Amino acid sequence: MSPLMHNDAFNQLGIDGHYHAFDIEEGDLKEAIAAFKVLNVSGFNVTIPHKVKVMEFLDEIDEEAKMIGAVNTVVNNNGRLIGYNTDGRGYLSSLLTVIQKPILESNVLVIGAGGASRAVVTAICDHGVKKLALTNRTLEKAKEIKNNYNNYNKCNNTSMDIVSLKEAEANIEVYDIIINTTSIGMSPNVEGIPIAVDHIKRNVVLSDLIYNPLKTRWLQLGEEKGAIIHNGVGMFAMQGALAFHKWTGIEPDTKRMMNKVITQLGGTSC
Repeated sequence: MSPLMHNDAFNQLGIDGHYHAFDIEEGDLKEAIAAFKVLNVSGFNVTIPHKVKVMEFLDEIDEEAKMIGAVNTVVNNNGRLIGYNTDGRGYLSSLLTVIQKPILESNVLVIGAGGASRAVVTAICDHGVKKLALTNRTLEKAKEIKNNYNNYNKCNNTSMDIVSLKEAEANIEVYDIIINTTSIGMSPNVEGIPIAVDHIKRNVVLSDLIYNPLKTRWLQLGEEKGAIIHNGVGMFAMQGALAFHKWTGIEPDTKRMMNKVITQLGGTSC
């Protein structure tokens, strides 16, 4: 989806640029980064499985990317490659468009403890939240995130609890925002759900980072219970827009970016 989204933005804004996807083997990553530097590209995105490994080959890492432990955007600043992570901020920007109750007054549950979870937790901590709980099938991974954020100044005022999936499900009615950062429910395994929604409060925000399908089974079930649902298209478009701005200094039309992705996935433009 990224080439479609970014090349449309280049064309719309009259920028002489092109976004091209390269399939880089893990063993060739160092050479690929060196090649980008020699070619003097303005910047590039990095996706799985290179988001962590790429940090070894960059000249500088932004503080937020260090905290997340992964880079998804690289900017060439006069020959110096600087790594950023726009996932968390992109997600937060998207989430803020659908919530009715401020995050500063909300009880938030994050499901999952991978890289996406780290990005989301970092952004929420930076923004400020009343209470934050983290759950995962493997609680040790969730505890690692909490221990890591104990050293993060911006999270000092955030209460972060580690809860089991069973405990989170039993008390699900206390949460105002529930965020799924796992791949459960992603195509082609569309029947899975990350947590039961039988007892959610009405108007809870169910946010799923997945955007294929556009409406996961989990979101469908939540919508039937009166939840406000939010998929991953906004995060994808917003993180791309933040990267685009870092490369060009120009803010693209994020709504247009979202519509490009939605249309490509067979949905209806917003």
